[in-house]
Amino acid sequence: MQYQKLSDQTRWLDATDQAALVVAGEVTPGELVEAAIERIERYDPALGAVTLRYFDQARAAAAAEPTGPLAGVPFLIKDVMTAVAGQVCTDGNVALKVQARAAEADSALVARLRAAGLIFAGRTASSEFGTVPSSDSVAWGATRNPWNTVLCSGGSSGGAAAAVAAGMVPAAHGNDGAGSIRIPASCCGLVGLKPSRAAGQRAVGSVQDLMGEHAVTRSVRDTALLLNIGRDATGAGHACGYLAELGADPGRLRVGLLDTRFDGSPVHPDCAEAARSAASLLESLGHHVEPGFPAVLSDSTLDRLLPAFWATGMADVLGDLARRLGREVTEADVEPLNWTLGMLGAEVTAADGQAAVDGVAGFARSVASWWDDHDLLLTPTLAEPPLLSGTLASDSADPLASLRRGQQFAPFTPFVNFAGQPAISLPLHVDADGLPIGVQLVAAPGREDLLLRVATQLETAAPWRDRHPVL
Repeated sequence: MQYQKLSDQTRWLDATDQAALVVAGEVTPGELVEAAIERIERYDPALGAVTLRYFDQARAAAAAEPTGPLAGVPFLIKDVMTAVAGQVCTDGNVALKVQARAAEADSALVARLRAAGLIFAGRTASSEFGTVPSSDSVAWGATRNPWNTVLCSGGSSGGAAAAVAAGMVPAAHGNDGAGSIRIPASCCGLVGLKPSRAAGQRAVGSVQDLMGEHAVTRSVRDTALLLNIGRDATGAGHACGYLAELGADPGRLRVGLLDTRFDGSPVHPDCAEAARSAASLLESLGHHVEPGFPAVLSDSTLDRLLPAFWATGMADVLGDLARRLGREVTEADVEPLNWTLGMLGAEVTAADGQAAVDGVAGFARSVASWWDDHDLLLTPTLAEPPLLSGTLASDSADPLASLRRGQQFAPFTPFVNFAGQPAISLPLHVDADGLPIGVQLVAAPGREDLLLRVATQLETAAPWRDRHPVL
């Protein structure tokens, strides 16, 4: 086939449909990979989503006749904290980009994705170390939103979201320490699930313990399939196959609705309308929706915990950076925000650090108790539509400004990571200009099954499959 023609024909197919073409013998893995390469080369120059291209590796993997449920489907891996054998991971950092050291082995999740037959064609952009909810960095430049290239794609898995939304690949890996899958899913009109924290690892001792690994996708079924494939590595240990949840009856759910910030101040009208419209849709499907959310979210607990965790976490990151570089890290090696956070983290006493850890445990218990009387919490994913590109750039004059602005932009996502719960962003709403606005559903720990059931209901009732940006 002519690859541009095949590229156009498969551009908007999800991963499940692309895999079905291979099974049916209508295309080969090599043809799917060449089609994806053609799309990356055609669309990425305007977006800056793909930081590193591993096209020769992808071609070789496709030629090796991959097997598995997603055999031959092209895929991208986020360029932060994820090892792929033979590929460089820069964490969005200039010094690691210059070093360009390739990993010797796959991480656990990548190994499972590879065994499922996915073909890794490259790496996607993030903010440096994933600190802020954008995907711009000094190392790689800006990542723009396919729906409107003057806007950011969110982050920190924004390169993944931009690539999937633009139709380069049908799904892409992301990780989420405070919303980094859900935020770009909202900005780019995709499905973004953060799985539960591992059942055996409920205590949080560091920022790394907040991390959930999964993907951004175009369809709920792809989200379920990828969760099935990666569940041992993601920590979501549901005993049954997640594909069995698609179309299953969730029952009549008790849903709390939050359409303001936690302190009652308003969010952007489009974001509030997205949550209210989703609430009406849930009610039309037979669920009970009423205003409500965990009371602890309206006090200052999370505001007290976040700075200590971010700072001590960045001190650990800079220590790891020194190990990877084989030398002392200097201020010139990292962006101003992360250098400042690292210096603040180095000053946190052991007692203060332990107090933060204890505070998280109490906070998580308080949040989780709300689910004794509710099944889901519904919020806007974000408090504002996508920001102008560059809004969250690190500024040496006020290094912490981008972190503060990011917290204003995305107030609804971090608590889920601290509480260890699963949450999903769904592209149920569009504004007057056609820009996607996501809504977030949060379930009790371990209840990915419930999220997938109700997400399938919503996708069927208000499908988004045919909404695409024009590039």
